This record gives sequence, C-alpha cells and structure tokens, in this order.
Amino acid sequence: MKKIILKAEDLDGYLTAADKDCLARMDDLYKKLMKSYSQLESGLQEERRSGEDSLISLYNEMGDMMQDICLKTPNINVYTFLIPQESYPEASRLTAKLRDVRTGNQEFIYYIQRAYEMLFKLAWGGSTGKNKNYLIIKTPVTNPVQNYAVHKITNIDSQIENTVMCVMLRGALLPSMIMSKEIQEYSSHGYVTPFALFSIKRDDTKKETDMEYILDLERSFFDLGALDGKDLVFADPMNATGGSLVTVVKYLLDAGIEPKSIRFFNAIAALKGALRVVRALDNCEVYTLWMDPVLNEHAYIMPGLGDAGDRINGCDREFRPRNIIQLIADYGDNIARLYRSQLREIEDTVLNKVGSRS
Repeated sequence: MKKIILKAEDLDGYLTAADKDCLARMDDLYKKLMKSYSQLESGLQEERRSGEDSLISLYNEMGDMMQDICLKTPNINVYTFLIPQESYPEASRLTAKLRDVRTGNQEFIYYIQRAYEMLFKLAWGGSTGKNKNYLIIKTPVTNPVQNYAVHKITNIDSQIENTVMCVMLRGALLPSMIMSKEIQEYSSHGYVTPFALFSIKRDDTKKETDMEYILDLERSFFDLGALDGKDLVFADPMNATGGSLVTVVKYLLDAGIEPKSIRFFNAIAALKGALRVVRALDNCEVYTLWMDPVLNEHAYIMPGLGDAGDRINGCDREFRPRNIIQLIADYGDNIARLYRSQLREIEDTVLNKVGSRS
C-alpha cells in the first residue's frame, strides 16, 4: 500500500528560534497552571478560591502572549484576537460549551456548526463588501398572484467559487460539510464545492516529539489534477500539531500541484500547531476560533476538548473503524437532509473511486 510519512522532527525544523522560545515559556506557564487545577479539586473553599484567582491570572498572561505572537504572524487569524471586544463573549461561551464534558453529541454538533459559521465570516467577510448582487426568491404566497422577494447580498463569488473542500477524514468530515454548505449559501449561483478525501492518521503509539503522520493513498479519494490552481479549504475541529495538514499539502506540492491558496479552519488550535503550519507552508492561512497554549507529551491540546472526532461521530468499535460511507450513514436523516448537496458530492467521489490511483 502506498503511504506518505512525515515526522515530528521535520515539522519542528520549520519553527524559528523565536517560536521555540515562546513555546518553551508557554510550557513553563502551563506547568504553574496545573498546580491551580489541583487546588480547584480541593475540598477547602479557601484553597479553591486561591486556585481560581491563580488560574485567571495565568490564563490572562498566556492569552496576552499568544495574542502578541499571532499579531506578529499575519497568516494566523484567531477570531477572539481580531473581533471587536463586544463580540468576544459569544466566541468564549461557544468554546466553553464545546469543551464542557457535559455537552452531548447532538449539542456538540450544534456548537460546531455555529463555530464554522463564525469562521466563514472571519475568512470571507460575511455580509460586508461594496460589490453587491441580487437574489430573486419565489415565496409560498400565491394570492392574488405568485409572490417573489428581492434580496441584496454581498457578491463574493470570485472568492469562493474556486474552492475545493479537502477532508482529513473522520473528525474533519462534518466540519468540511458545514464549511461547504456556507460556501454554497453565500454563492450567488449555489456553488457546491468538489471534495477531496484524504485518509491520514498519526501514530498514537508515539509521543509528540517523535510523532509520525501517515497518509494512506490507497484509502484516499481525490482527482489530483482537479486540485491544481484551486483554493484548497481544510476544516478540522482541532489543530494540535499541524502534522496532518502539512503531510497532505507537502504531498500535493511534491506531486506538482500548485494551489491558488490554502485555508485551514479550526474550532481550537494549539499555538505550536498553528506556528508549524504557517512556517511550513508559504501560501497558507490559518483561521481558528480559539487558541490553546500547549500540547502534552502525547500531542493532545491542553486544556483542549477531548477527541473531537469521537464527540462528533461517536466511537468506533475496536478493530472495526467505519469507512466514509458508514460515517455518513450514521449521521442520520437530519444531517443527510441539511447537507444533501455535499453528501452527493462525497458519495460520488467515493463510489466512483476517484483516487490517486486513477
């Protein structure tokens, strides 16, 4: 089976000395933070209050550091660092809901949908812009004659109608469908993005420092030539290390594909993952709703939100992972109806066996 493997040491080679210094300082602050976590678990009210005060202070310090480095790195776009202050609580409350252990599957999907609507507007400006277009809509009102409504909309067709959704499977499937739906809704022509499906995983037997990222081309489905000159959009709820994205894009570049642009959308990104992506890929913009400070030794985001793929898709049975069609079937009727245009594109890509072998 044909596989492409990227190693963590290759990714770290893209980081600058200043990046590494910032990440080391962030790790030191987070170690102090974990002492406050222990205080919050205490049965003593005074100790819990002290832990809360320390927690808030350290989070504010880390937030200021992350904001400073991101503002100096134009290709990293963090929603909460860029929006007006009055809009900050919406993103903060939404992220809190995504993190909460009490948030169940259906509620988690609802908040993921909201997150990607906000990220779309961050990248493409939502309803702003001087260039306008018109939608003429047939309404259900027929008395005394058939009624129509005219709606003026921002024309961003030239920005979104060259896009291809690139899916790094499982956790990225539904977010990619959501982003494609947003593109369809904002297109004057109802443009439905093509899909390219990449089967990539990391070797979770390894630690963050020696992690490997494995792209399995035999289990991937895409038309290589159809990606050339396109605006490639990747949507993954979490960006921990950046390794999966860099592996896929480096493979495409090595195959002679020249994307017009690359955009990577996350609900939460680790600082290290965001830095690795923009240092490794010249033509890439990262958009994230929220940024977290560190990774643990197993390359999981801290404080993070757990396994986003499992929280969206549910868990697979041991030794029987679901394929792409099985995942789609398990989404159920509500998702199937809402994203039917996207599902048709995905099913055609898989069932017609459009892949690197063709």
